[in-house]
Amino acid sequence: MSRAKITHENEEHVCPRFHRAIELVGKRWNGAVIRALMDRPRRFGEILEAVPDLHDRLLSERLKELEAEEIVQRRVYPETPVRIEYALTERGRDLQRILAEVEHWAHRWLPQPVKH
Repeated sequence: MSRAKITHENEEHVCPRFHRAIELVGKRWNGAVIRALMDRPRRFGEILEAVPDLHDRLLSERLKELEAEEIVQRRVYPETPVRIEYALTERGRDLQRILAEVEHWAHRWLPQPVKH
């Protein structure tokens, strides 16, 4: 039996762009943070509430990384007190279909996590 090949720029190796994308979205917490921002912009505390087991220090690191990749935009509103929200950029919103497919796959193939 032969396996079907997927044709890419280089058939023998994983595409470097694909690898970078998987590493970025698949990095621990990044996909969940992006998913939490899909519905609407959120404040820091709202993201923490939306993503179980995520801690503030890690969230801060991940948001900075996602900002640097232009997936998330930090918006500062000059109010008293200052309000800061995080929103997906066009690049980030473009991940919606992909993350929806991952979510669909997860519901089909992964068991429900046990709550402690």
